[in-house]
Amino acid sequence: MRHPTFRLPLHTLLGLDALSCAVMGAALLAAPVPLGRWMALPPTLLGGAGLALLLIAAFMAWLACRPAVPRWGLGLVVAGNALWAMGSVLLPMLGLVSPSLPGWLFLLGQAGAVALLAWLEAGARPAPAMA
Repeated sequence: MRHPTFRLPLHTLLGLDALSCAVMGAALLAAPVPLGRWMALPPTLLGGAGLALLLIAAFMAWLACRPAVPRWGLGLVVAGNALWAMGSVLLPMLGLVSPSLPGWLFLLGQAGAVALLAWLEAGARPAPAMA
């Protein structure tokens, strides 16, 4: 699949990714029980995902603030996003969770957004690493 002609700078993509992770992580960590009831997803899963997202957001923000994004860092972000998107779809497909309709919409929506970010970030070129 080809990458778009219009590309956001890598630092901008990482910053947006970090912001989306921080917002989602804070929401999941703040209200895992009511969100879990509404989406028919385990609150412990949502709370754990929220904590993980805050840590991931900190890493992405650190990368976004560096003058040159190291290739290993970009590779880790792209791989992590791809795995997150796949896991979000596989959990219910494998019967590990049984979400309600809002839960399915949440899982599929955020999986699509994360997959899009992974695709855009994979097409971005990191600046040459400084010695």
